[in-house]
Amino acid sequence: MVKVIKKSENIYEIPKEGEMNVPGIIFASEKILEDIKKDQTLEQVMNVATLPGILKYSIALPDAHRGYGFPIGGVAAFDEKKGIICPGGIGYDINCSVRLLKTNLTKKDIENKKLEVMNQLQRDVPSGVGRGSSFNISRNKFDEILKGGAQWMVKNGFGVKEDYLHTEEEGMMEGANPEKVSKKAVSRGIGQLGTLGAGNHFLDVMYVDEVCDEKIAKVLGLKKGQVCIMIHCGSRGFGHQVASDYISAMENEYGAKDLKNRELINAPINSKLGKDYYEAMCCAVNFAFANKQMITNNIRKGLIRIFPKIKVDVVYDVCHNIAKFEEHVVNGRKQKVCVHRKGATRSFGPGRKEIPATYRKIGQPVLIPGSMGTASYVLIGTKKAEEMTFGSSVHGAGRLMSRTSARNELNADKIRKQLDEKNISLRSASMKGVIEEAPEVYKDIEEVVNVVHDLGISKKVVRLMPMIVING
Repeated sequence: MVKVIKKSENIYEIPKEGEMNVPGIIFASEKILEDIKKDQTLEQVMNVATLPGILKYSIALPDAHRGYGFPIGGVAAFDEKKGIICPGGIGYDINCSVRLLKTNLTKKDIENKKLEVMNQLQRDVPSGVGRGSSFNISRNKFDEILKGGAQWMVKNGFGVKEDYLHTEEEGMMEGANPEKVSKKAVSRGIGQLGTLGAGNHFLDVMYVDEVCDEKIAKVLGLKKGQVCIMIHCGSRGFGHQVASDYISAMENEYGAKDLKNRELINAPINSKLGKDYYEAMCCAVNFAFANKQMITNNIRKGLIRIFPKIKVDVVYDVCHNIAKFEEHVVNGRKQKVCVHRKGATRSFGPGRKEIPATYRKIGQPVLIPGSMGTASYVLIGTKKAEEMTFGSSVHGAGRLMSRTSARNELNADKIRKQLDEKNISLRSASMKGVIEEAPEVYKDIEEVVNVVHDLGISKKVVRLMPMIVING
């Protein structure tokens, strides 16, 4: 039984004990904490706390649930010189992330043409396991994309400059080196640019249901009744293969005997293998940026056939499943650290140079998808998050039920009926996907968002409600 102490409202601590180098900290309501206790999340928080060079504490956010190595919804920062880099603290789907598009359409515009819009989007954005793209490219050009990300796509005619300017890292992670990527990873990724994938990936047409902060919403260009499109996808088979390759290489090089769990296989940040993995990870990050840029371009081209005067602009594109070198204050001293965000979103407050110039005075947009039958949120980052969570927030509602349990307990026809009653149109690549991503499978998005809002980790700006859901 893991010992958990309540420190204050919505903040709990796992005291440092045994081989732990730092305490664990959980940000959750009482109800969410009880849900978190149902799997091995707390044990994973403790295991992460034993890793070399970890700073301050091992963090679980309110969307936390069991993952590979780290909990999903987990954050940890490591000393630049003494720390490690851990693929299990980043995830197999490197830069699995969310992009929000805003349009000049209203809810009424879509309601009259839902079937037409849904059919067009499904034609333009392939989804499902292994589904390929019509975008063909040479290996040399593919290497350029791995280095250039969304910026390469825009410079080659697939979008506008504002798209990548409103993307984390401006759509291009520095340090990417295609020479550190295997031929197998390339073969899995080269035909998948512009595709959604499977699992919990989606493309949702939504509308702004509620404005919580008029001033910040105005800066973001969002208003009540406005139609937005949310894209959730990542680096597809390419990122998965990069993770697989380096987990294997690190296990061969360092072994797992000194680890609490072999899923925490890692390499010292400054080792050759650690540096190689980081450079390969950056390639996968850029692949994901390029992937969403191609999807954005195809959405624009498709919807203009239905709405000739449509405008589609990127609000923001935020990363999950990533490691980054950032400056944070640790024990009163500013230092560069390697922050692992596994199913967690950056949430920087106003003034940070990493935030797009357009938003620098208000803070970084934070995009929090719910499930296919519930609300999603746009929030804004805060200075308090930089103090409490290394500038991190939740990435979604977080699973309550495993995929296996969902398949055993839920019925696809019943789920579709429930969505129909809410006037939400659903397309999915499979019945299995409908069941595994049902609203019942996830925590209550309202409670999750209220926790981070009340703690000041990120603050509510607008609430979005789904009209059309296209599942991977």
